[in-house]
Amino acid sequence: MAPASPHTTLHDEIKLISCLIDLMKQEQQFLVAANSEGLATLTPLKTQLVEQMIGLAAQRHRSLAQDGFAASEIGMTAWLASIKDPALNATWDSLLAVTRDAKELNRVNGMLINKQLNNNHALIAAMRAPSGAADTHFYGPSGQTTAVTGKRRLVVG
Repeated sequence: MAPASPHTTLHDEIKLISCLIDLMKQEQQFLVAANSEGLATLTPLKTQLVEQMIGLAAQRHRSLAQDGFAASEIGMTAWLASIKDPALNATWDSLLAVTRDAKELNRVNGMLINKQLNNNHALIAAMRAPSGAADTHFYGPSGQTTAVTGKRRLVVG
């Protein structure tokens, strides 16, 4: 079997990253709606796509190294320059473009996740210690209300 050429994975990589972008758009909708169940369904699908993408990129990098180029995106650029095929250059440019789109979606989704985490932390903090109350009543272990003051007493001795 002849070794694969560095360009043989490009179309599959574009398909996979396009599918990932679709999942990330769904993820964004779930994040905005705070739909944790929906998010949970996407995680294994995203993981599977990313693993496949890693495998294809590794295959491309091995092929580049076999051809004497750096096993990286820089090596791919050099390889494309050496063969001077406009169609392959256009395919590579398409892969880079969808990769940039995915990176931007990932950035935005990360911001949404951080916002949700901050909201959750604020909510938890509010439930633990209500602000502005000198004396607050809570139910104790006996089921009776107990007064809790916001002041701590220091015991020295």
